[in-house]
Parts: sequence; C-alpha cells; structure tokens
Amino acid sequence: MSTTPRPETRTAALVSRRVTVAANPSAIFALLAAPGEHAGLDGTGQVQGVVEGPERLELGSVFRMRMKGYTTTNTIVEFEDDALIAWRHRGRHVWRWRLRAVPGGTEVTETFDYTAKRARRLVRLIGVPRRAGTAVDRTLTALQARFA
Repeated sequence: MSTTPRPETRTAALVSRRVTVAANPSAIFALLAAPGEHAGLDGTGQVQGVVEGPERLELGSVFRMRMKGYTTTNTIVEFEDDALIAWRHRGRHVWRWRLRAVPGGTEVTETFDYTAKRARRLVRLIGVPRRAGTAVDRTLTALQARFA
C-alpha cells in the first residue's frame, strides 16, 4: 500500500497525485460527494464550509463554499458513482477524483486540471501548479488518515 502521495502526471495543464487508501471506493466516494466534508480534507487551507448546496452531489449539482475571504461556486461536471467525481470552479479549473479498487483498499487519484484556464502561462509563472501539488499531497494524506 502506498503511504505517501506519488506524482502521477505533471503536464502543461494538470497536477495529479495518487495514493492507496485503506477503504473501499464507496466509503471514499460518499465522503467526496458530501460537500459538508470537504473542509476536513482540504489541503489548501482555504475551504471553510458549505454556503449552499445539496447534501450529496451528483452530475450537474451546484454548490457554494465559504473560503477564507470569499465564496466560490462549483459545478459537478463529471460523475460516476463510486469511481469519478469532478467539480469546476468559477475560475474554470477542475478538481477531479478517480477511485479504483485495488488490493488493500482504493487507489485514489486527485487532479487539479487547469486546461480550460485562460493565461495558463501566467498561472504557471505565479506558482499555482506548485501550490496545487502541495495542496493535493496534503488532501490525500488527510484522506488516508481519515480511513487509517
């Protein structure tokens, strides 16, 4: 079982990490599909709680989160029960989670996808991918601890 996040992909517009979590995909997915749980996993230190949205997310769901100093609106743009969930931020980037059952638990891949962002070069210059990678590492470590 992997205990530390491993880089999976780092291209011009993706920052992705994966770990193995000692839980089944449905237990992990239930957590990810509940926006009220996001603040407890957030590796950015920005997510404070839900402002508005459903208790359980599904394709097309819109939810607003309270962040440090602002609120943000997210829309579920990819969804497959117990396997895939992704939300697009108003800034056009996507946070994507893929789950796959493996011996000993679930392989969890979290991706920060900024393919659709305008001014990707500027995004890279100001260090967003590096900070996103650090945040993903922290989030996946928190997810592992939640199920340890």
